[in-house]
Amino acid sequence: MPEYLFIENWVKEKCKPSNRSHHTSYQYIVGSFSPSQEEEKQLTVFPQRITWRHGKIPVSLCSETCYPGTRRSPKETYHTCCHVCIICPEGHVSNVSGSENCQKCPDGQWPNDDRDECFPKIIEFLSYDEDTMAAVFSSISGLFLIITVSVSGIFISFLDSPIVKANNRSISFILLLSLKLSLFCVFLFIGRPDDITCMLRQISTGVTFTVAVSSILAKTIMVSIAFKATRPGSSWRKWMGVKLPNSVVLICSSLQLLNGVIWLGVSPPSQEQDMDSYPGKIIIQCNEGSVVAFYFMLGYLGFLAAVSFVLAFMVRTLPDIYNEAKYITFSMLVFCSVWICAIPAYLSSKGKNMVMVEIFAILASEIGILSCIFFPKCYNIIRRPEMNSRRQFLEKQ
Repeated sequence: MPEYLFIENWVKEKCKPSNRSHHTSYQYIVGSFSPSQEEEKQLTVFPQRITWRHGKIPVSLCSETCYPGTRRSPKETYHTCCHVCIICPEGHVSNVSGSENCQKCPDGQWPNDDRDECFPKIIEFLSYDEDTMAAVFSSISGLFLIITVSVSGIFISFLDSPIVKANNRSISFILLLSLKLSLFCVFLFIGRPDDITCMLRQISTGVTFTVAVSSILAKTIMVSIAFKATRPGSSWRKWMGVKLPNSVVLICSSLQLLNGVIWLGVSPPSQEQDMDSYPGKIIIQCNEGSVVAFYFMLGYLGFLAAVSFVLAFMVRTLPDIYNEAKYITFSMLVFCSVWICAIPAYLSSKGKNMVMVEIFAILASEIGILSCIFFPKCYNIIRRPEMNSRRQFLEKQ
């Protein structure tokens, strides 16, 4: 015979004559227990016959079920059903309720905010579609490329004028050409990098800037020699001409070019994916490859700029006919200041911020050289033609 399970339902009743209350209990059959049946069928419960207090079914566990995105962690009690829900750690998810462990997302994926599903990581690089600064840098580079071409046109139109002749025409055109190529290098830094663009970025920028600074160094040397050669019987006259400045540019640039060739042969720059710097992002960037070659490029460029600045500063007080040293001094001061500030910022930044710092340094130094050296000459050629006449030239001489 089965044994029946009873439940008592206490009812509070109020007696009218005595104005007192008393309790009455009723028993209901809510289930049965049959020991003779199979183990799974021994206990039978009729839930519809059970009336719970306040209409809420009590929970047998002391902790609620953990939702997706969390995992269970046992409490330090003697109850095995007691636990706490802990949010899955960074990079892990759990997509079922009551999970005891969180699963790590596969490589290239990252959990959502609820940490219950993995999604592909965001790929980040300086692009035209998503970054306004890419369009700004491109516009500035294109604008000053047009200005540089215009300056070249002015110099070609007034090729035989005293101002153009006095400032070494051949070296001026080499400097203008290197500035144009450096402005083109800006476009190599924008867009998704690959192995080819990574190699062209650093090598082309280093070589073109070296040619520009070498040209400025050659102009500075020629200003100093030209002043000394004006003295009667001076032995410096044999150094006048185009051979010396061209040799300075060739020798100084060849050393940087040789560094670039060795750099490409030993450990060239290449594309890399940085998955650890920023959670949820894959940064596509360029690895410099050989650190020694990279720092040699920057150090050699800084050395040439420093020598040019010192020489130009020393000869800045020469007569007005050779006053290009004043412009060179200001241009090298701008150039050195920009790169001294940019290198620490470049080394301390990551991803597209690092690329933007490098582009800013390139544009700022280009604009500084172009503005300080060529804009005053163009102003005198166009707005003050009397300053560009042979008569004025001879009077000043």
